[in-house]
Amino acid sequence: MIKIALSEHIFRSSLIILLFITTISCSANLADKVHINPCSTEWYKRVESQISTGDNLGHGPDIGSAEWRSVIEFKLGIRGKSTKPPLSSQQWCEYIEKNYISLN
Repeated sequence: MIKIALSEHIFRSSLIILLFITTISCSANLADKVHINPCSTEWYKRVESQISTGDNLGHGPDIGSAEWRSVIEFKLGIRGKSTKPPLSSQQWCEYIEKNYISLN
């Protein structure tokens, strides 16, 4: 009888741990997919994390500045393309997000 009770306890504990891990995993995936408005501070950070503009020594343009946007264009190979929106526009951020930034 003690072996059966112990087995049931281990099974229940394992089930609870499995449900907890599944819940945490699903929550993390949902957090990654939260929409960030283009041209916001958080959006600039996301872009910078995917397309680094610095030299890994703390040098580089201020994130979100016109110089930073120009470096992003250079790194993407789109500087001077007539099909992209103006550098200082909201549409530029939307264009970069739609065509180059991974939202995952």
